[in-house]
Amino acid sequence: MRLNIITPEKIVFSEDVDQVTIPTMDGEITVLPHHIPLVGLLKAGELIIKKGDEIIPLAVSGGMLQVRADGVTILADTAERVEEIVEERAEEARKAAEKLMEEKRFDAEEYATIAAKMDRELARLKVARKWRHKAHSVPGYKSE
Repeated sequence: MRLNIITPEKIVFSEDVDQVTIPTMDGEITVLPHHIPLVGLLKAGELIIKKGDEIIPLAVSGGMLQVRADGVTILADTAERVEEIVEERAEEARKAAEKLMEEKRFDAEEYATIAAKMDRELARLKVARKWRHKAHSVPGYKSE
């Protein structure tokens, strides 16, 4: 099935795959060829693509997904491969967002923005830390 992952900046991924596991607001789903059609909301987390013997993990945040008979389209706010994530910058951004949350000097809209940023950075850190150390222990995972 065809998987397209698109962010406002670029097409992150566009290839045929065997399956994709996606973090959604309703929980994690795995889509295989001939999956029933659906539309859903993406949440910050780990997206895992399986293509033959290869495993490709990405950190994603916010957006929408559409599953159709011919494939999956994901419109994500952000989507990054493990090798694109700089852990130190993600940790700094997470700490900055956490500090802002502690100040409690904002309205509901600002709170939602900061909370989304915190979720995005936590997802990036989780994916980077998990997969950078698995390059030699997970069959099929090849770090670049």
